[in-house]
Amino acid sequence: MSQNTPMPPNATPGLNLRGAVDLSALKNRATATTAPSTASPYAVDVNEASFQEFVQLSQKVPVVVALGSGRSHQSAQLTAVLEKLMNDYNGKIALGRVDVDSSPQIAQAFGITAVPTVVALLNGQPVPMFEGELPEPQIKEFFDELLKVAASNGVTGNLGGAPDPEAAPEPPLPPLHQAARDAIDAGDLPGAQASYEKALSEKPNDAVAKVGLAQVHLMIRAAELNVVQAEALRTRAAGDPDDLEATLAVADLDVTGGHVEDAFARLVKFIGTHFGPERDTVRVRLLELFDVVGVSDPRVSAARQALARALF
Repeated sequence: MSQNTPMPPNATPGLNLRGAVDLSALKNRATATTAPSTASPYAVDVNEASFQEFVQLSQKVPVVVALGSGRSHQSAQLTAVLEKLMNDYNGKIALGRVDVDSSPQIAQAFGITAVPTVVALLNGQPVPMFEGELPEPQIKEFFDELLKVAASNGVTGNLGGAPDPEAAPEPPLPPLHQAARDAIDAGDLPGAQASYEKALSEKPNDAVAKVGLAQVHLMIRAAELNVVQAEALRTRAAGDPDDLEATLAVADLDVTGGHVEDAFARLVKFIGTHFGPERDTVRVRLLELFDVVGVSDPRVSAARQALARALF
């Protein structure tokens, strides 16, 4: 578990979802506006009043949300690195800085339990990133992968940086992929699932549809949980490591909240201590979450090695 600065008591972990994160409840809570950063033209301070507008920006470019606290020296150090990288990416990614002490409901919406935590959004949907401080080159690897995922989902805008002369225009999405994306935007997750499933039935090796389907499955499962249910499942999982339902649900919650290593470790441990149908159920779920996080993510590579040891 994280050793970073814990969340304040009034920021109870939880998840409210539209698709994967529903932040509509934050829309009218305050009257402050987004303040521009002097460190980078692509970084802004975000609060509960301005967050919905920031989420909408993720339809144009990937947005990164840095959740930190003035109580955390790590938060300040990480923010400085993120702001530098925003300048390096020259408008291809936007950064929103959130102070969880003054905007606890944003932290609650993402289900984070420690700061600093970094999450990303594409088309309003979360993309798991990381918790705590990382070296700049490793953060850049996350952002490079984020841009690849964004391109595969048609999010290829720029916030006004100098155009890349080598960048080729993105081809249109295949019809079924576009239909799935439109369904997600409309909040129709069963429709998105049906479109991706049809794409895979027509082309079983469609890697983008496979990842999209895994993401939609996670959104559907997470959307079924409210805050009280999520906390109850965490309590069950902590009290009974053999509880299959709680183990799977808490792993989902950890991935959507950015605690990817915790999710993978939980499932690998279950696989290593169980046999029969339950073990295979968890193995299949773990492989699906690998697709959600990204097969090139170093956390996936490490978990694959741990899975191999658990199986053999």
